[in-house]
Amino acid sequence: MERTLTEQVRLKDGETKAKVAEIEKCKETITALEANKLSLQEALSEQKTMLDASQEEEIGRLRGEVANLESKLKSEVDKLQSAGIVSEARVWELEEIIRKGQAERKRMHNMIQELRGNVRVFARIRPFLPNDGKQSNEDKKPSVSHEGDLAVTVTKPSDPSQRHRFSFDRVFAPSAGQEALFDEVSEFVQSALDGYNVCLFSYGQTGSGKTHTMQGAGTGVMRGLIPRSIEQIGSHKTQLEKDGWSFAMEISFLEIYNESLRDLLRENTKVELKHEIKVGSDGRRTVTNLTVKPIDPNDRASVEEVLSLAAKRRSTASTDMNATSSRSHSVFTLNLTAKHEEKNQAVRGTLNLVDLAGSERLDRSNAIGQQAKEAMAINKSLSSLADVFTAIGQKQNHIPFRNSRLTYLLQPALSGDGKTCMVVNISPTEASVQESLSSLRFAVKVNK
Repeated sequence: MERTLTEQVRLKDGETKAKVAEIEKCKETITALEANKLSLQEALSEQKTMLDASQEEEIGRLRGEVANLESKLKSEVDKLQSAGIVSEARVWELEEIIRKGQAERKRMHNMIQELRGNVRVFARIRPFLPNDGKQSNEDKKPSVSHEGDLAVTVTKPSDPSQRHRFSFDRVFAPSAGQEALFDEVSEFVQSALDGYNVCLFSYGQTGSGKTHTMQGAGTGVMRGLIPRSIEQIGSHKTQLEKDGWSFAMEISFLEIYNESLRDLLRENTKVELKHEIKVGSDGRRTVTNLTVKPIDPNDRASVEEVLSLAAKRRSTASTDMNATSSRSHSVFTLNLTAKHEEKNQAVRGTLNLVDLAGSERLDRSNAIGQQAKEAMAINKSLSSLADVFTAIGQKQNHIPFRNSRLTYLLQPALSGDGKTCMVVNISPTEASVQESLSSLRFAVKVNK
């Protein structure tokens, strides 16, 4: 009997060792596959960079040709007018050449966007802030670092063996300013001006710098994506008007709080009307009872007044992670319309600038009661957003846009020939490592 048990133990021990060896072999295989995956991602990024450079050179050449043709047209018309023999047929012929050049410029710009990907993700690491030191005495070295312009690495200084690496379309170091970020994002604004539905997201944990990225501060170098985008639109409007176009911009600003829509520009703050998302025959979304204001993008005072009003009315609350934590998703929508009556041409695009609510763990934010409910609603809607991008990336037949108000409202920009850019904001502190990993993993889902 004793001999039989010893034999069984020996056999079990042998099986256990075999299983352990098999597990170790699997781990080695997984490690090798992950290394191979990173190598392939880097190779793909290099190829995309080479394609981008080639296409950028071509679009630069076309822009130069268009500018040169416009200059020649004006010069020739001036000469003919001064001689009193201006020919309408000749003017029309030259203008037709310019129209073709402008159409080719738009086509090349869109081709570049599609080559780079209609959905792109940028990671931005914020610098250390004065109050970061209060969270942990061990926060002497950044837990999040960048590897060149394409990768982010997360480590714990207290446990360097735990190292996580993520690749994105572009990574911005803590030293990168608002201008450097907008240089990349401005291409998406141009797509909206060219007539596409575009969405710019700012995402990250509470206190990672999302609102700073989107709105910034002041009127100088700290301006965020929203004021810089409006400035670009204003410059475009000025140029179009010189060429005989009319240009109009209408704005709305809403927040999605606990899956309810709130108008941040409403005049009567004591009465909250019910808002529903309606879909037109052209697929465009409108929101019932929503304040829509026409505004001149070159009227800086009016723009600042609107942004200030919306910021005051947005739902915020204090948590252990941020004194003014955003408790809602804010969606600033710019409807852009350009018309040329004589040429019978019209261009209509939409730019959505979205400041997502702070993602956070309840155990760290110490949110309780109503704030805990808010946090659960926020995380649920963010999960729905990730599900949409996952379904798009996997080319599934059904995309769950209706699972949240946010994705349903933004569906035109998230599907078809719409363009989407997400900036994931990361805190460098060790205390925020888990939130940073969660944010980066979410961003990877979007980037598939």
